[in-house]
Amino acid sequence: MKRINFYLFIGLCSLLFGCIGRNHSLSDVEHDHDHDHEDVIHFSREQADALGLQVETIQPAAFQKVIKTSGFIQTAQADEVILSATANGIVHFKRHSLSLGMQVNSGEPLVVISAQQLPEGDPALQARLRYEAAQKESERAELLVKEKIISMKEFEEIQLRYLTAKNMYLSQSEQYSEQGIVLNSPISGHIKDIFVKQGDYVSVGQPMAQIVRNRHLQLRAEVPETYFGQLDQINDAHFILSYSQAVHKLSDLNGKLLAIGKATTDQSFFLPVTFEFDYSAGILPGAFAEIFLLGEQENQIISVPLSAITEEQGLYFVYLQIDNEEYKKQEVQPGQSNGERVHIVQGLSSGDRVVIQGTYQIKLAATATVIPEGHTH
Repeated sequence: MKRINFYLFIGLCSLLFGCIGRNHSLSDVEHDHDHDHEDVIHFSREQADALGLQVETIQPAAFQKVIKTSGFIQTAQADEVILSATANGIVHFKRHSLSLGMQVNSGEPLVVISAQQLPEGDPALQARLRYEAAQKESERAELLVKEKIISMKEFEEIQLRYLTAKNMYLSQSEQYSEQGIVLNSPISGHIKDIFVKQGDYVSVGQPMAQIVRNRHLQLRAEVPETYFGQLDQINDAHFILSYSQAVHKLSDLNGKLLAIGKATTDQSFFLPVTFEFDYSAGILPGAFAEIFLLGEQENQIISVPLSAITEEQGLYFVYLQIDNEEYKKQEVQPGQSNGERVHIVQGLSSGDRVVIQGTYQIKLAATATVIPEGHTH
């Protein structure tokens, strides 16, 4: 009887461990099956359309070599004018006040220089008195030289004094008013800088304001001297301003290369590269810019828009469409960027379909489907 119970116990154990073994094998199969599809991200066409997903089919194309650097926007020198004092005196603004950025028109009165209360007197009035005196002296000299009372040399000296006094008076009479010398804006534009305050004393030639007409702007790139040997290949540039994510292309702004610096200075180890382009309302003079200098063109280069790339812990990825409603994550090695597209050195082939719009939503969906290790339902 004991022997029968022993064999019965052995049989039950075999049956039990056999079932456990079969369950374990089935679990392994299911796990392997899941592993084959764990990288696939499912998106229906309706979901993709709702999220605005866009896909680009990779085709090798031309791509220019890039030097990435920084710089700033500045006003073209031909569009800057300094308003300087033409007489000594006290400054009075024609408007209630002048402010930076204020729009002005060509010929608009901006400043009055008054010398009425100065010890040396009003220069405009003095110029008129000198002119009137020199004119009378010249008229008398014409009679005296005819009668040979004075020599021709003396007459010419009197005429020279008269013409000098006349030119001095006429140059100020156009600007003269009862309040003093009126200075008008020489161009239409806006006030970039003001160097004097209401009530300041100024002397002839002293700068009072800077006026700018933004017909043209300049992009000045500061390039490390290590790139000196490549600068002769530079012919175009893209730039991104500090206050915007938009990529500006000089080719779209009628831009042209003005000059490439050939030497560094004591204050800087950078070489200036300067472009000029047409003014655009969205570009602020003085703004800092991230700059992509474009040089020699290479062919058969695989590139994608910057919007296609995501970064995780120092690695870079794109998302490929592998079926109408299936996507997968693909690691890539990016190269140079021109601010709009980036050269893909490794990880993509011609014909791959890359998500270029909606990448962030794809990434979120992929993260949401990942089940932490050891977590089961």
